[in-house]
Amino acid sequence: MSSMSEDIQCAGSDTRPPMLDRTDFESWQQRIRLYCLGKDNGENIMKSINEGPFHMGTVSDVIAGGTEGAVQQGPVRARVLNDLSAEEKERYKADIRATNILLQGIPKDIYSLINHYIDAKDIWENVKMILEGSELTKDDRESQLYDEFEHFRQNKGETIQGYYVRFRKTQPL
Repeated sequence: MSSMSEDIQCAGSDTRPPMLDRTDFESWQQRIRLYCLGKDNGENIMKSINEGPFHMGTVSDVIAGGTEGAVQQGPVRARVLNDLSAEEKERYKADIRATNILLQGIPKDIYSLINHYIDAKDIWENVKMILEGSELTKDDRESQLYDEFEHFRQNKGETIQGYYVRFRKTQPL
């Protein structure tokens, strides 16, 4: 009998992001994207994951209007939240929300490997690297599997049933 938490995880929940199952990263990717898009400001949340965080940049304040209409600029400083437009504030808030969604959707063992990242894009890419590996490791694994399959032989004295059982145990589910 399944527990209520398992039922909620299968059906999906609006209050908690889908939890990553190490064996099904592809499905989690799709579900977390849909979860993000379903949230307020979902487009900006996905921008944070795909493109990285919003950069506030710098601004130079106007100190005073000089003689003859010339404007005098102050020193350049980093922009703060009060300097942002309403749209920029939404993007900034989406960065924080995206990071929280991803961190809440991963198990503790993976969290301990990526907890020093603060940007959603960095978190996303590193979780993906942990679970999928780089293109080189994927190619390497594929090559090893072909090699194992090519050299899989019946051992001397092994019955056909034993050979079949050993073959089935080496096959991925």
